[in-house]
Amino acid sequence: MKTRKIPQRKCVACQEMKPKKELIRIVRSPQGDIQIDLTGKKPGRGAYLCGKTSCFKLAKKSKAFERALKTPVSPEIYDRLEADFIKVEDDFIANKELAGDDDDE
Repeated sequence: MKTRKIPQRKCVACQEMKPKKELIRIVRSPQGDIQIDLTGKKPGRGAYLCGKTSCFKLAKKSKAFERALKTPVSPEIYDRLEADFIKVEDDFIANKELAGDDDDE
């Protein structure tokens, strides 16, 4: 049986290539709203980030979201995203571990 190709994406902060499911997607919707997309299926332009707070802070410092999303990102949006990121970080890590357990079977 042919092995499935796992989609790879690059973290906008640390520039590390990882499987898409191991990264958190930040999306700019067609209306211009910027938010976290844990499903990875919301419409709009996306930027991927490792599930680590240190990567988020690096992306904020280097304005990586502005380049990746091709739009200016205000400090208020960065602050809101950081609060949301901290909230979902634990859930994301737990889901990633559960997915890893399923792959072993």
